[in-house]
Amino acid sequence: MINKSSLNSIVLRSGTYFSVILLVTSLLSTSYIQNSKALVQEDHEDYGYLKFAAYAVKQAYAAKQNNTVNSTTHIPAIAVGPKIPAKGYLVQEIRDHLYWVTDGMYNSMFLVSNQGVIVVDAPFTIGKNYLKAIAEVTKEPVKIVIYSHAHMDHIGAANMFPANATYIAQQETATILKDHNDTGVPAPTQTFSNSYTVKLGNQTLILDYKGVNHERGNIFIYAPTQKVLMLVDVIFPGWVPFRDLAIAEDVPGFIKAHEQALSYPFDTLVAGHLTRLGTRADVVTQMEFIKDLKSSAINATKMFANFTKIAGQVGGFSNPWLVFKTHDDDVANQCAQTMLAKWNNRLGGAEQYMSSHCSKMAESLRVD
Repeated sequence: MINKSSLNSIVLRSGTYFSVILLVTSLLSTSYIQNSKALVQEDHEDYGYLKFAAYAVKQAYAAKQNNTVNSTTHIPAIAVGPKIPAKGYLVQEIRDHLYWVTDGMYNSMFLVSNQGVIVVDAPFTIGKNYLKAIAEVTKEPVKIVIYSHAHMDHIGAANMFPANATYIAQQETATILKDHNDTGVPAPTQTFSNSYTVKLGNQTLILDYKGVNHERGNIFIYAPTQKVLMLVDVIFPGWVPFRDLAIAEDVPGFIKAHEQALSYPFDTLVAGHLTRLGTRADVVTQMEFIKDLKSSAINATKMFANFTKIAGQVGGFSNPWLVFKTHDDDVANQCAQTMLAKWNNRLGGAEQYMSSHCSKMAESLRVD
């Protein structure tokens, strides 16, 4: 069982491990998931990159556990999660037969009932270790598969589950998967618009769609008996979000999702990434981070509002893109400098991704 005190109990000292996390997340979140078919076809050349990434994570863990890696990057204690066993994944009961499974980079959850198992997502880096994790705690078969959203890094291994299972997704997710019909993942057999209650035997999950945030179709998944909320690619417990506010499709919706999350009476958060489970306090902390980011982006934009002055610095307006690029870089750099002074020691990854968050926020303030 997981208790709150165990969430921050281990100190991470591997800068190399941190770099691997950023590398792998970048691979899975940009060009490699744009060609989603590569994630599910092992003979595709891009699959080799994913295999390498998974291997690199495993090697980084081994080096950390053997104390063969020297620290090169400061990791705040709040970003530290439990140690991942040599088998490459960790499975733990949160409470009342609800389990989370993680490889230290991606995480998900499954719920065991007296009539079968409900699984949420199928992260590609975890892959068939997900099946091993389930088999460790139950002999019940997988009956229901829920897609949190359509991104292949989270559901790309779903074809390992039984073909006769019920596959559930929000309508927007189903549409995206249909439009990208080369993904190879099972198509949803049950869709919904706003809310859907999943019941299997003695267990229940509530699925809610509250509008676009990280991506169209990204849903809130709530286990009322266990008081556990799963919300993927929005909250990053102990860390700043992945670059560009987790490549948010809708920044105002992404911001709003924080308050929407807190409307649920949850105690534990399963966030999809990275090192540990979250709490309500993690949501509040990231809300504070986003509020500061917005304020810093506004102030930086005001500081560099004189485009005539910028044009004078770059030789005039003959190249408008150079003028705008200089402006955007100045805004991002000033915003990042302000933010890092407060957040570099509070959340993991701040130095690596702060400039991209500032750029994303400034752009949203300009066009949304």
